[in-house]
Order: sequence, then structure tokens, then C-alpha cells
Amino acid sequence: MRTIDWVDGAVELVDQTRLPHDRVMLRVHTVDELVDAIRRLAVRGAPALGVAGALGVVLADGDPAQIARLRAARPTAVNLAWGVDQAAAHLPEGREAVLAAALRVRDDDIAACRAMGERGADLLEGDRLRIMTVCNTGGLAAVERGTALGVVQTLHERGRLAEVLALETRPLLQGARLTTWELARMGAPHRLIADSAGPYLLAKGEVDAVLIGADRIAANGDTANKIGSYALALGAERAGVPFLVVAPESTIDQNTPSGEHIEIEDRGAEEIVSLAGVRVAPEGTQALNPAFDVTPHDLITAIVTDKRVIRP
Repeated sequence: MRTIDWVDGAVELVDQTRLPHDRVMLRVHTVDELVDAIRRLAVRGAPALGVAGALGVVLADGDPAQIARLRAARPTAVNLAWGVDQAAAHLPEGREAVLAAALRVRDDDIAACRAMGERGADLLEGDRLRIMTVCNTGGLAAVERGTALGVVQTLHERGRLAEVLALETRPLLQGARLTTWELARMGAPHRLIADSAGPYLLAKGEVDAVLIGADRIAANGDTANKIGSYALALGAERAGVPFLVVAPESTIDQNTPSGEHIEIEDRGAEEIVSLAGVRVAPEGTQALNPAFDVTPHDLITAIVTDKRVIRP
């Protein structure tokens, strides 16, 4: 299954807001429709957003205002703007050249995810590994296989995976809805845990490694990822457990010197005061909803990319 692709003149993508109950493919014909899909997280995950950005330039048909709006649809994930820029660089050559560039972004992502899976599995030592992860970093976050969960899939295929402990990942439950769905499809043993249980289980010695993805990696190695990642990094350091970031080279932003320069998206109150459309907080409750946090580079054991292993 491909999360996002170009099919018969339109962008075709899995509507991730409908999972795990319904698998629905959206056909997107305009930039307005694509921006809406990005903002409501029908398509999400840094690598998938890079592909969406590149294909969106084809839909924009050279309109600079539409391209700029697409590029800014989500501020933290650098791959969206990167993908837009990769395709937009070919605008002077015509629409077919833009489409060819966008499809190269798609194909490069597929190859990168397989390479990251192999590289990450090679890096981790031991058999029957117990892995902890947050949010969703599988094929749904990319085109195929994924980043951190791509490493998990490779470990499983090699017979080296004992279990995955997946954080539910509040407030939108990408771990509970998406990661468990992907793990079940690959036949990997797993259990779902509350976000706040992660550091405790690390302290109890029930985890051999923590694997996360990334939405932006600063030049010094500071990493923005789904909120909750920083707490796992602190727990992993205290427990002496490897903490690995798995992301393609395109997620490294050399123009952002450190984590304090990364813009963190606040997604508003509704996701906090409600759960699956049902209000859980009293009317009038105010909320703070940072979608990401930043893990300092000195808490990261290694950054695994499609090209190399970096030890910040």
C-alpha cells in the first residue's frame, strides 16, 4: 500500500483521519483540497508531507500564490517546504518537468525508507529487541515502510523483534489509531500504552531501545518530533537505553542552527478539550496544544538517515 501517489492526473492519498475503522482513498485535484488534507492531518508524517508538497506544485500549475500557501500549510515539518522547493525548481522547464521532479521525490522516499530500515536494524545490537515508539512513523508517515517503524519492520523480518510498546500519542492518538494498525498488518507483536507510562516502563527495564521519527532536525542535531518525545529521551537517558532518531537527510535543516529556532505549531484548543469529537472538558476551558517538542542533541544516541549514522 502506498500512502500517497500520483494516479491518473491527481494526488491519491489515504485519509488517515478515517483509520483504523475505514480505509478511504482521497483523490485530490486542487491545491485547496491538498492544503485542507494537510491541515486536518488526512496526510501527515514528514516524508509523506515532502511528497505531498512536491505533487502539490504540479496541481498549482505555476501559480506562485498557491505554491506559497502550500509551502506554509504546516510550519514545523521541514519536509513539506523542502518537497515544494524540489518540484518548484523545475517550473521554468514546464509542467512535465515539475511532475517528473515530484515523482523523483516519491521514488527517493521509497528508497530512503528501505535504507533507513536496514541501517537502523544494523545499528541496534541484540536479538528479541523490545522497542518503544511514539506517534506514527510507518508507511502512513511516508510512501512505504516509513522511518522509525521501518526499522521495526526490518527487525521483525529478520526475526529480531520481541515486542513494540507504542505510545497512544495524545491528543490525536496517532499511536493508538495508526501505529497499532500498521503493526498488526505486518504481524509484529505489540502492546499499546498510555503516553505517561513510557518513562516509567523505561525505568523498569522493559525497553531495549526507543525509536522516534523527526519533523525537523536542526544543524546541531536538536530534533523536533511529536509531543512526548522529549519525555522519552529523558527516561531513556536515565535508564541507559539507546534513543534513536530515524529520518531522511531531507529532514535535516542546515538553515536552523538549533532547536530553539524551530517554530512549534500550536494546533488550538479543540484537540485537547475534545476526544474523537466528544467534548471532555467543561465549556470555556482554555488549552495549550503544542504539536511537537524538541529533544536536545545531547540526549540523542544516534540519528539514522538514509545516507549515514550521525552521533550528535
